[in-house]
Amino acid sequence: MSETKSCGASRREEFKDLNPVLDKYAKVPGSLITILQQAQEIYGYLSVDTINYISEATGIKPAKIYGVATFYAQFRLQPIGKYLIMLCKGTACHVNGADRIEEAVCEYLNIQDGETTEDGVFTLNNVACLGCCSLAPVMMVRSNDGNETYGNLTKDKVVQILAEIRERA
Repeated sequence: MSETKSCGASRREEFKDLNPVLDKYAKVPGSLITILQQAQEIYGYLSVDTINYISEATGIKPAKIYGVATFYAQFRLQPIGKYLIMLCKGTACHVNGADRIEEAVCEYLNIQDGETTEDGVFTLNNVACLGCCSLAPVMMVRSNDGNETYGNLTKDKVVQILAEIRERA
């Protein structure tokens, strides 16, 4: 019996950053999305272990949690790179060449939308709108240091930006 408690305590320790969220929302009906958002904010993505831990805390079956996580585009089930590139594909960006910018990013990094570079440095995510229409085409790069926004992009400019970021990594 102490082995089970030890295992449970170990698991609770493993998810210590998520526990305050679960303490607050686990028994609140309709709060699964909030829990998943917070878990992803903490860990960067929703791992199988995280989904199972949320299931244990909430009593919601893992399959249902997985179904919610895969239904909404905001959730990631794989780790992301150190730098998350959010490339705007909204109307203003599209009209001003976002597809050419995406092509340059994909060629330079050898990844597609939703993928992470082999070295784990970059992940590319196309997004509907960043709300920076006057800077179109635009991308935002998120890291542990915060968000950097780059506008009025050209193919050459985006490659130069990515090369500079890679040097920092």
